[in-house]
Amino acid sequence: MARRGLMLVLSSPSGAGKTTISRALLERDDNLSLSVSATTRKPRPGEVEGRDYFFVSDGEFERMVQADEFLEHADVFDHRYATPRGPVEKALSEGRDVLFDVDWQGAQQLRHAARDDLVGVFILPPSHDELERRLHTRAQDSEEVVRGRMAKAASEMSHWSDYDYIVVNREIEESVAAVQAILAAERLRRERQLDLPGFVTHLCAGN
Repeated sequence: MARRGLMLVLSSPSGAGKTTISRALLERDDNLSLSVSATTRKPRPGEVEGRDYFFVSDGEFERMVQADEFLEHADVFDHRYATPRGPVEKALSEGRDVLFDVDWQGAQQLRHAARDDLVGVFILPPSHDELERRLHTRAQDSEEVVRGRMAKAASEMSHWSDYDYIVVNREIEESVAAVQAILAAERLRRERQLDLPGFVTHLCAGN
């Protein structure tokens, strides 16, 4: 039966495992693709237009904002980033699901724009100490940066109640399985199964 796709939004504080879970989901599910953002920054070596980002000028970005062509947008340092509406709407109408790896502010904007198409999942660490340990284990950041990320984490986690589902990431495979279960259930929602009314009518008629 024909189905409308959904927008799967994953958010978490840095170090809680959101990116690792996202990569696993994309590797294991052919009907799930990562949303491609638009940005005003210049391409970095190896980045491909339409795969990594849609690269646009400042003027074009502002035109798209005024034309309501973005589901969400934000200014990050000296550049602007956004989620183009067109490619997401096309995927959803074709029954394909789109994954978003965004913070709570981006998730709020997406919720406002997408309403019933959005499924929000917030990833929590099992404890404060474990989150700090994971940030140190990555060995990418200085002690000062880790402290900053820990301070920001408390603010980010305070928005947990804005999401439909909460997954405590104690073990990565268990967490990936939990999000896969959420995705499977949400795909079966009555509202997303577009052919269901006709199918049931035929069943009741004995066809």
